[in-house]
Amino acid sequence: MKLVSVLSVASAALLATGAVSAQTVFSVSSWVPPTHTLSVAQKSWCDELEKESAGRMKCNILPKGVAAAPGTFDAVRDGLADISYTVDGYTPGRFINTQVAEFPFLGDSAVPTSVAYQRIYDKYFAPLGEHRGVKVLGVFTHGPGVIFNSKMPVTSVEEAQKLKFRIGGGNINELSKLLGFNTTLKPAPESFELLSTGVMDGTFFPDESIASFKLSMIKYATTFPGGLYNTSFVFMMNKAKYDGLSAQDKAVVDKLSGEHAARMFGQGWDKVDAASRELQKQQGVQRIQANEAFIKAVAAKQSELEDKWAAAAGAKGLKDPKAVLAEFRAEIKKVK
Repeated sequence: MKLVSVLSVASAALLATGAVSAQTVFSVSSWVPPTHTLSVAQKSWCDELEKESAGRMKCNILPKGVAAAPGTFDAVRDGLADISYTVDGYTPGRFINTQVAEFPFLGDSAVPTSVAYQRIYDKYFAPLGEHRGVKVLGVFTHGPGVIFNSKMPVTSVEEAQKLKFRIGGGNINELSKLLGFNTTLKPAPESFELLSTGVMDGTFFPDESIASFKLSMIKYATTFPGGLYNTSFVFMMNKAKYDGLSAQDKAVVDKLSGEHAARMFGQGWDKVDAASRELQKQQGVQRIQANEAFIKAVAAKQSELEDKWAAAAGAKGLKDPKAVLAEFRAEIKKVK
């Protein structure tokens, strides 16, 4: 009886001090390798979540993704995973407002575009509910998009038209069509096989991806001021899981969401972009800055894309889309 009494007293003491409490465990999915900046940033976010909640919340990072990239949004919405991210453009036509973050010439760094995008998203897009069904933890972009290939220097639209490219969707898909490029929409993890087997000659990617996906066959890169394109990502949590948290734990999740998450992913991307550029030097990749004629050719088609996007976004309820785009560009310049 004495032992039972001692144990009872000890248990009561632990409960009184909060040392014993229920723990929420989130299943976390990633469709790229654990070494990729997306996976690393997601894990860093999870580490912060556990620390900020004093261990009340933690992540169980799954050994493999619960779905391929295009199916990840629905997988999180439906509870196959609690936390993950995806590329909005991997499901063409589904997300319209988010295409604002995918135009050419937006910026040369992922941090400003990501943070500015988050601000525009919070102000204009979140109220329209395009990502309904999930709890959005943040939105962000990768670094500036580059034309990579293994065949020849690409210095003009006409030269690019001679090659076959893998692309990731979104506005770059539409821009490629307008420019007459031969492109195929495929998720990023398929790039190595597509290029190594010769099915594709090149790919449109940020610098990071050459290192992350071990694309040693790449020999040429054509860069554009501000990037040829960008990509919109959404970082998200299962809504029911979030709704089931205590007010205290929701506050922790909210604190780590929004600009905090956007900056975290952006900083990770900028770091690996820089490291990949160094690797490309060792790999002998020839980097070419697009000339004025090439830039003008892209810009001419970009204006068509902006008109098309503005019409589609307006039909979805966004007021004055062109003004929103202008505000986004101005916001990028403000972010440090």
